[in-house]
Amino acid sequence: MGPLLGLVFGLGCLMVWRSGQHSPARASRRDRWRVRTRELLAQSGVEGVSPAQLVGASVSLSLLVGVLALGTSHVPVIAIAFAGFAALLPWALVRRRRTQRSAELREVWPEAVDNLASAVRAGLSLPEALTALGVRGPEQLRSPFRRFGEDYRATGRFNDSLDRLKANLSDPVGDRVVEALRVAREVGGTDLGRLLRTLSSFLREDARTRAELETRQGWTVNAARLALAAPWLILLLLSTRPQAVAAYNQPAGAVVLVAGGVVSFLAYRVMIRIARLPTERRVLR
Repeated sequence: MGPLLGLVFGLGCLMVWRSGQHSPARASRRDRWRVRTRELLAQSGVEGVSPAQLVGASVSLSLLVGVLALGTSHVPVIAIAFAGFAALLPWALVRRRRTQRSAELREVWPEAVDNLASAVRAGLSLPEALTALGVRGPEQLRSPFRRFGEDYRATGRFNDSLDRLKANLSDPVGDRVVEALRVAREVGGTDLGRLLRTLSSFLREDARTRAELETRQGWTVNAARLALAAPWLILLLLSTRPQAVAAYNQPAGAVVLVAGGVVSFLAYRVMIRIARLPTERRVLR
């Protein structure tokens, strides 16, 4: 009777767990996470990588670094610490690439808007002007506008092609430009050239101001990151000599290492929050 009750209890726990896995709230959170991760990958310019692949790369790198650290130091808590750092590395690289790409696009958008204004002034239609950016526009923007041209030639649907262009760009400035062009296409009028020139001058001023702020705070942020990473780099070097880190095999040593990791994480988050400049959100998705 006892084994049967245990089996029934186990099956009941499994059914409860499975129902939680498929609950609407959990599915909604999972969908929101996928959407945010896809947008992060799109904003970083990483093509052909899905959220699941990014998670797989993170887990694989974490396991590899954990095994190497354990084999070198013979201290499990050190291996777990560096495995955690390795798991965060792919995400940090993607976010860094997003920041770099955002800065690059901020520099080239005024040139792209000027090209659009010149094409409209020369008598080209809006689809033709946008398609031309895929050939003669800034290098960083050619791929999305080239895909826009291919999509528009295949479907002939301007609004749908603009929506896919916004998704490919995943950029707040791109959203504003696209929506301005959409309104100009639907309403008509002769003020599109003036609107584009005004937008170009505004984007240049905004890029100049932000570049000055980032330059002034860049050395401070880099110095803070170096100060944060220095203790862990020293620990990594000491890990090559197991006798030098044998103390971390003791409970007190493990507590010290865990406390150092928590303090480092909190200090890094506070530093990033203090140094973060206001970022423009995509309100015109």
